[in-house]
Amino acid sequence: MGSIRRKTISEIVGKEAVCLDDMPPLDSIYAQNVFSLDMMHKRLPKDIFKKLSKIIRKGAKLDADIADVVANAMKDWAVERGVTHYTHWFQPMTGLTAEKHDAFLTPTVEGRMLNEFSGKMLISGEPDASSFPSGGIRSTFEARGYTAWDPTVPVFIIGTTLHIPTLFYSYSGEALDRKIPLMRSISALSRQALRILRLFGNTEASFVRSSAGAEQEYFLVDTRLAALRPDLLLAGRTLMGAAPAKGQEMEDHYFGSIPARVMAFMRDVEAQLFALGIPAKTRHNEVAPGQFEIAPIYEDTNIATDHNMLVMNMLRHVAPRHGFMCLLHEKPFAGVNGSGKHNNWSMSDSEGNNLLNPGSTPQDNAQFLVFLAGVLRAVHKHSIALRLGTIGAGNDHRLGANEAPPAIISVYLGEQLADVLDVIINHKDSTQQKSGFMEIGVSSLPPLPVDFSDRNRTSPFAFTGNKFEFRAVGSSQSIAPANIALNAAMACALEDIATELEASIAGGASLNDALQGLLPRLFKEHMPVVFNGNGYSAQWAEEAERRGLPNLNNTVAVLERYSDPEVMDVFLRQNVLNEREILARQEILLESYAKTINIEGMLTLEMSKTSILPVVSRVQMEAADVLSRTRVALGDSADVGAEQKFFATVRENVVGLRDSIVGLEKALAALHSTSGALEESRVARDVVIPAMLQCRGYCDTLETMTDSEKWPLPTYAELLWIH
Repeated sequence: MGSIRRKTISEIVGKEAVCLDDMPPLDSIYAQNVFSLDMMHKRLPKDIFKKLSKIIRKGAKLDADIADVVANAMKDWAVERGVTHYTHWFQPMTGLTAEKHDAFLTPTVEGRMLNEFSGKMLISGEPDASSFPSGGIRSTFEARGYTAWDPTVPVFIIGTTLHIPTLFYSYSGEALDRKIPLMRSISALSRQALRILRLFGNTEASFVRSSAGAEQEYFLVDTRLAALRPDLLLAGRTLMGAAPAKGQEMEDHYFGSIPARVMAFMRDVEAQLFALGIPAKTRHNEVAPGQFEIAPIYEDTNIATDHNMLVMNMLRHVAPRHGFMCLLHEKPFAGVNGSGKHNNWSMSDSEGNNLLNPGSTPQDNAQFLVFLAGVLRAVHKHSIALRLGTIGAGNDHRLGANEAPPAIISVYLGEQLADVLDVIINHKDSTQQKSGFMEIGVSSLPPLPVDFSDRNRTSPFAFTGNKFEFRAVGSSQSIAPANIALNAAMACALEDIATELEASIAGGASLNDALQGLLPRLFKEHMPVVFNGNGYSAQWAEEAERRGLPNLNNTVAVLERYSDPEVMDVFLRQNVLNEREILARQEILLESYAKTINIEGMLTLEMSKTSILPVVSRVQMEAADVLSRTRVALGDSADVGAEQKFFATVRENVVGLRDSIVGLEKALAALHSTSGALEESRVARDVVIPAMLQCRGYCDTLETMTDSEKWPLPTYAELLWIH
């Protein structure tokens, strides 16, 4: 790709960075495009506002008699802000968001137009569901799908459209999205956590909700270069590309000075997010060149899930204004760090008390230990369910690499907290005699440290003081599946614990005695899931196997276990998913995996045949010509070993590429002739991916032997380093 072509592409695609020097202060625009509680208070009659705020806070049922009043207030507020349309915004099983826009304007018999938006329009809608994944829940010709307003998430404006967050379900009532099971899982967690709180005498809390904060990593590449990469445009990642002379070895990009173009992009994104009431708190360069991160303050999981989907949408939509393409794929570039989404998870009651905070009183510390025991039990017993929240063809490239935790699900507690559990299990004195200990109000339990050690970046589930950081979630993924699994698994664990404690107390034991009998046994049973060491070491994989921890290192291996009775029970037991919904999701996710690999395989084949092979064939001819001309010029007795070696190496790789193209064609043919989602996904994993990698190997080698002006694709060095 020569400089002339680059200049042409620059003129066609490239755009100047947007200047934001005149942008108003962020605090002045915060939530200006959100129909927030504050706006509701201003716009709604007092009695209507009281009812609606109760629905939002406590999840009470929406009364149809207030819907018209609320809808009219929303419409008036939106129209005053230039809005012309509304949409029921939902999250189908595609992993993306979906919307269908309808105008407020409605014609009258007199030939005039009125702005109309009724309570019925607000509460429910009927988008065509025929083209969304259903996993066999309904036939293609059965197109009915329904959306239902979720009043617990604020309505918001993007552009000239009022967006109404909704749930998406089938004609027969099954969930066709990820929000319905998420809300079910939150309810299940609340039910079981309240049982624990009641045992500790807490009668004030009316609900418990999980909180989440998704740290979003992403790459930016210049649109002028991305336009020349079919793999970036259609697969979101590079399917070939030789390593650059400089990658991330110098560690100079991490937390480095943010390039001016990127800073303009970040400020633009933040302005959009702040207007939507999304508390974007942190921005910085990540480890790999061209990689960055945005992190919010964490919120209720339901709202955090919607907000993270909006963050991803905004990153993609704003990037072109600054001449960038935003890559959310987990592994856009081989050889450098991929992108994850650290899901910070905790639980709080209705009074705002964090249940994973050790607290400052003996009773608080004892309560903390019970919830900690619940976490260990949830992760240990239900690790496959948690692993289901991290699957995907993209994340398979990342898990276990140097920037991500291994596929083995374990818990990091830190030395001090692990020492406390060891004391509880073995009834011995603590070895961590450091200052700042708090006494626990159970007679034989040891003191609990105030400050915990640093987090372990190799752990998939690390305790960070008052929350757990689930680090295995992929950057392109919705955080809903991970939090559904976390909430459901935790609800199961707390149900087990509450049932046993209630039985002990009913039998005459005090709470202290019941805890003394339960906690040492629980911690001992689930200590195998605690690992504070290096998760990247080969020894850990061997040790994990001895501990009985599953190591499901690819998506297909995990999805094969989705329908195992013990995995299904996590969701069935808490009424988070029914059997039909579980099997439908298994089918959808297997199909998605196979389709993703098929697309990548077809792209690899097309690029190898039409872009790479013609160029390297000419390189081979030129090498042969140089060899021949050198022999003529110097005579048959001349030493042409160097020219001979170069020609032989080029030819060997060109022949290898030709053969690998044939192999990839056969692999794709095998995939296309296979039926059944599980079998297709196995062929994709076991046959197509190895054939793709073989093609890539030859292409990457040949790239290093080809004149850079003639190589048809932008290189890693050009793509990764932003100026």
